[in-house]
Amino acid sequence: MRTILPLALLAVTLTTVATAQVPQPFPKPGAPSTTPPVATPSAPPQPGAPAAPQGAGEPAPGALGVALYPSAQFIASYDAGRGQRYYLYGTTATFAEIVQYYRNTLKQRGELVYEQPALHQFDLGRFREETMAFPPSVTVKDYTFGGTGGYLNPKRGAKPARFPTIIQIVPNPPVVDR
Repeated sequence: MRTILPLALLAVTLTTVATAQVPQPFPKPGAPSTTPPVATPSAPPQPGAPAAPQGAGEPAPGALGVALYPSAQFIASYDAGRGQRYYLYGTTATFAEIVQYYRNTLKQRGELVYEQPALHQFDLGRFREETMAFPPSVTVKDYTFGGTGGYLNPKRGAKPARFPTIIQIVPNPPVVDR
């Protein structure tokens, strides 16, 4: 279970899933329109302009409960269920550099879950099946395995175009007073 869960979690989070719409053969008379509203794109940031505020789902600094690799860029966050979220970050550093950084930061060796493609996990706390969907952890994955260029940056035109290494953080859930 311990080796399958991180892989399944990372596979689900890093796979682009298109939202599916169920086609309706014919509209019913008097039924409201199911056409989604058209979003107005925002203007691209101007060079030299201040950075945009934190994006949707991006945690506030220090909210992860673990240090973030200095040059890591926020990609997305997802609802993990049971009050947990997980966060994806991309970095141009190598897999080995990121693993070494977290070994030093967390003062633990972690576990090499898979050698090819390389996947390394560091535990952040005890997994409580009755209250958690996923174990609190930092998972690092090498996206250059097999000669691929890395994980595609979802932000169009952003630098870098691809991330060689992805960091997934599942923080400890907040403590609930009873």
